[in-house]
Amino acid sequence: MLIQADTLTRLDSAKIMPRSDIQTDILYFAEDSIITDFRRNRIYLYKNAWFEYGEMRLDADQIVIDWETSEIYATGVTDSLGNVTGNPFFKDKGTVYEIRKEMRYNFKTQKAIIKDVVTEQQDGILRGETIKKTQDGSIYLDHGYYTTCKLTEPHWHISSSKIKSISGKQVVSGPFNLYFNGIPTPLGLPFGIIPDTPEEKASGVIFPSYGKEQVRGLFLRDFGYYFAFNDYIHAQITGDIYSKGGWGVKSQANYTKRYRFSGGFNVDFQKFVSPETELNPVDYNTFRIQWSHSPVSRGTGRFSASVNAGSTSYFNNIVSQNNFNNNITADLNSNISYSKQFVGTPFSMSANFRHSQSVQTGEVRLDLPTISMNMNRQSPFKNIKFEPLKTLNVAWNFNLQNTVTNRIQQQFGVNNPIIGDGPQTIPFTVDNLGLLLQNANNGARNTLPVSSNFTLFNYFTGTASFNYTELWYLQRLNFYYNPTTQRVDQITQDGFNRVGFFNSSFSMNTNFYGFYNFRGKGKLQTIRHHMAPTISFNYTPDFSDPSFGYYQRVQADASGRTQLFSRHQGFIFGGAPRGESRAMSFSVRNVFEGKIKTETDSTEATTKKIPFLESLIFNTAYNFAADSFQLAPFQLSARTSLFERKLSVNVSTTIDPYAVGEFPDANQETTSFRRINQYAWKNGQGIGTIRNASLNLNASLNPRGGPDPGQVRDEITQDFLQRGGVMDEFAQMEINRIVADPSQYIDWNIPWNLTLGYNLAYSKQVDNRTNITQGVNVSGDLSISEKWKINFNTSYDIQTSEFRQTMIGIARDLHCWQMDVNWIPFGRFTSYNINIRVKSSLLQDLKVSRRRSFLDR
Repeated sequence: MLIQADTLTRLDSAKIMPRSDIQTDILYFAEDSIITDFRRNRIYLYKNAWFEYGEMRLDADQIVIDWETSEIYATGVTDSLGNVTGNPFFKDKGTVYEIRKEMRYNFKTQKAIIKDVVTEQQDGILRGETIKKTQDGSIYLDHGYYTTCKLTEPHWHISSSKIKSISGKQVVSGPFNLYFNGIPTPLGLPFGIIPDTPEEKASGVIFPSYGKEQVRGLFLRDFGYYFAFNDYIHAQITGDIYSKGGWGVKSQANYTKRYRFSGGFNVDFQKFVSPETELNPVDYNTFRIQWSHSPVSRGTGRFSASVNAGSTSYFNNIVSQNNFNNNITADLNSNISYSKQFVGTPFSMSANFRHSQSVQTGEVRLDLPTISMNMNRQSPFKNIKFEPLKTLNVAWNFNLQNTVTNRIQQQFGVNNPIIGDGPQTIPFTVDNLGLLLQNANNGARNTLPVSSNFTLFNYFTGTASFNYTELWYLQRLNFYYNPTTQRVDQITQDGFNRVGFFNSSFSMNTNFYGFYNFRGKGKLQTIRHHMAPTISFNYTPDFSDPSFGYYQRVQADASGRTQLFSRHQGFIFGGAPRGESRAMSFSVRNVFEGKIKTETDSTEATTKKIPFLESLIFNTAYNFAADSFQLAPFQLSARTSLFERKLSVNVSTTIDPYAVGEFPDANQETTSFRRINQYAWKNGQGIGTIRNASLNLNASLNPRGGPDPGQVRDEITQDFLQRGGVMDEFAQMEINRIVADPSQYIDWNIPWNLTLGYNLAYSKQVDNRTNITQGVNVSGDLSISEKWKINFNTSYDIQTSEFRQTMIGIARDLHCWQMDVNWIPFGRFTSYNINIRVKSSLLQDLKVSRRRSFLDR
């Protein structure tokens, strides 16, 4: 019993003895020899030796293990000729260190001192004369550099006397300079922060661009910080400063929630005051707001937003070098919407808040809000065998709208061609808010479409429809002639007011096919003709009849002449249509195709289809209820493509079938021209007068056909995944941004690409005045060598013999960088832009730019 107790006592004592600092097995190997020095407690490994401890592995031609200090020393071996072989190669927790000289490592504390080492951190490469590695994986570099170029002699690098890499966070440097091909440049900053995290978690400083504008002077632009708050929200804040007194602040944010929604919010505020400008003093505050929100389709409700608003002066003062289209935008449009489908019912609803703004005129329109209720088409008689009733369907649509605009109508004078009092535009400001709300335009519209489809005589398809519309307003207009001002004035009468009107129609259509087969030995085998005629009849009563009460006949001038006025003119949905219509319309669509024999090595003959005319359409109408000009103009259009669809051709024209008469005035001094109610062919004027005509030619030429945006997106995505990227929402948004901006992605494998466009428009007035406009658009790119590409975009107005918007660019593939030079040689936005950017995804914001804009030329 005592022996057993003593044994237990010894076991208990063993449990409380200190444990060794070595927590796992140590393995080592050498190909040449392993020498043990028992006196100094060291082991020497020679030739292709390695040492493993946990996640750490060290390879070198000479390794010394010191058990007393728990350190290992590694270096290469120098032969008789002075050549060094077997330099150390160190790997710890997934990080690789390529050592050019020697290293000392403590495998207990996991700290290391390394001489002349190269290590890769995410997409970047660090190199330093002396490196100290800590236990957490952070490293300190003395006289080091950072680059993303993986060549032995990198094209570029950042050089600094002190660099610290914090594992999993960022690389921080002291004062640094930028080197190109080993040549130092004056470009640099007092400090630098480069992210060393997965891209979706990277925060860090955004490097600015440098440049000069003629109005605002020298600038430092887009300097700020990028915040990766979490996996759902990324944001950046940047600032601009100009030497002549201007500054700006920009805030951009992206947010996403997997399987729910994603979006972005951008704000740009610019302030500039420069009274010293000699000719044109500049003083403005301007801003722009953008917001986009896209949901993932799920459930029955859907909220989305697309906001693009700002000061009218923004696009007239702020030059966007990266996106020239921003500077020629004529209109801004926004829409915030919510839609809901009611499960188990045919009903759905939507609400929209819309904004539209003209940059040129300053006119602003807000729809606050627009609410719609819809009932899907229902077939109440679908079980009846009689086809017209079986296919009869009915639907219902309700639309409620309230519009606020700074385009204000005259309070009393009627806006008509005789009086000439028109609307005015007032500034859209807080001071005018009361007047803007007072002149808000609102109303509701109900539509009830009823239709039925059926077959007639086996070969014809008939469609009968009836459409009823009812408008609801809270006001209507009363008109009276004011003898004092000798004009028609209006008075607004408050109260619920409804307007109901309808129309009905019936149409028939069928298809004819014709073939002609050639029996000769030529390539053309068959010609196919497809003709689809449509005849329709429609009827609309004359709702200007006094019995409806929708129109008012009022004296218009002192001579006693009277004129009809709609009691709802200018209202948001207008009023009832005026004039009876009993019209028959006719249209016919033609398609001509051919089948040709193709050459092949096989014994069996093959054919392919080619288009002669992809579409040839003719249509017109005849109104039996009209007292004059019953025949509508002839409209003719044609479309085809040539040279294996490399050239597309579109032609359209409108022919007026009525004659034009000359009417000299009483003094026989001037002559006026008017249409007369006689056909042109009865007055020796041919089949009529061509009032409008247009011709559009578009050709796209390149040796490979060129990738479409979808193909470009697939290629970028595949390359991103092959490089180990994780395809999340943020990566997808970045890929979409690159696809939308062709300068971000250049296919260097296509030697050339050319797009040509020619547009011709002709119009002729009744008084024989003609107007002709024609222009040529040319764009494309050309590879002048394997790594150089020229791209261009220009347009030429043939009538004025002037070049319009023109841009010439040069792109250079710099291996780890890409250089773009864009030059707008003339016009309102004359400028040039030199941009050099790193290809690495980690350094998308590290760029060197030299820009200059000429705004006051």
